[in-house]
Amino acid sequence: GLPVSDFDIEVYDTDFDTLQAQLSKHGKASLVGRSFGTVKLRTRDGDVLDFSLPRRDSKSGPGHRGFTVELDPSLTLEEATSRRDFTINAILFDPREKRIIDPHNGRMDLENRILRHVGPAFVDDPLRVLRGMQFAARFDLTAAPETIQLCRSIRHTYSELPVERVWGEWFKWAIQSTRPSSGLRFLQETGWWAHYPILPQMAQTPQDPEWHPEGDAWTHTVLVCDAMAEYREWKDAPPDLRAILMLAALTHDFGKPSTTAEHVLGGKKRITSRGHDLEGVPIADDFLRSIGCPGHIREGVAPLVAEHIRGRDAQSRRSVRRLANRLAPSTIGDLCLVMMADMAGRPPLPKDPPEWIHQLRQAAETAGVDDSPPRPIILGRHLIDRGIAPGPAMGPILAQAFEAQLDGAFTTLEEALLWLDRNMENLRSK
Repeated sequence: GLPVSDFDIEVYDTDFDTLQAQLSKHGKASLVGRSFGTVKLRTRDGDVLDFSLPRRDSKSGPGHRGFTVELDPSLTLEEATSRRDFTINAILFDPREKRIIDPHNGRMDLENRILRHVGPAFVDDPLRVLRGMQFAARFDLTAAPETIQLCRSIRHTYSELPVERVWGEWFKWAIQSTRPSSGLRFLQETGWWAHYPILPQMAQTPQDPEWHPEGDAWTHTVLVCDAMAEYREWKDAPPDLRAILMLAALTHDFGKPSTTAEHVLGGKKRITSRGHDLEGVPIADDFLRSIGCPGHIREGVAPLVAEHIRGRDAQSRRSVRRLANRLAPSTIGDLCLVMMADMAGRPPLPKDPPEWIHQLRQAAETAGVDDSPPRPIILGRHLIDRGIAPGPAMGPILAQAFEAQLDGAFTTLEEALLWLDRNMENLRSK
């Protein structure tokens, strides 16, 4: 079942003061939005519930704060729900009569997987278009033609949205999607993908048909995102890691539009995108910044984009350790998921991971770096024990020691200290 916090409770035929007084009998009732008719109740059991009164909203200015709100407990259910965004989000349940109230046929739309706006008030808040994106992705919905047209008509209002609200909807897309492509195609159909120019550029970027029979780079990308959403490891990951993995799937080929060219190789015309992995890193970062993505998530995405085609070359313990170090704060396990999704997004080619991904995972496990980057064995205290005073002089020595560790010169503390003692004179002189 849904957690209690997933329910919105609307109370009819009462006023604000009466509602607060009644709720106070069951816990702490806080006035978090008197002008919006909202009371937050923290029960004695620790649950937090939001109660609201029916209201009329009217647009009075630009932006998400440009509303005039009029509380009206006498509103009918049909009138009160007409201010909601989508029909699937305007379904009520009466706990006394234990019946579902569906004034806008939201259940039928949900059964038919249709995303449909409730009414003309939809245009008052442009965030509803991005809500449509994440709803479509979470429930695999197709937007009604009239909803697509309405969203297209307010495309110019995107600039009214604070970036924090934009990120809130993208974050839901990135961590709750069952079919991410449904949300991305909703952006495409409504024309809102134009606010993220790299997305339509991907659709204009061809790929070599032998390696990518599915079509252009955009077609590939949406398939990769769908593949990621199917992996149990992604579903079981914490929210921030799910976001990192899904956004890496979305952005992994952002370098292709600027690097794709046609060449004659072996007497045959081929389409290549040489260097698109590294080229895509700053482009992906610019996109993530534009949607308000926090720094710690961007930092996790960047190395996955940079390494998504180079991981196949890491098979020795030395190369695997260095790969794990370059990937930090992400891991080789994360990279394997991105590479698996990348390979799966090329139908009708097989979805099964190639043998080299299994070999990479095994090599990383053997080297102890499958779920974390290598950590330096030799630390500052070991240098102090050998007479080196704390200060800037330590930095170069520790860096050289870590390089030797990555090369496999030692793997245990005992081996590390022996290596340090043997090389101390040379390390001091460099």
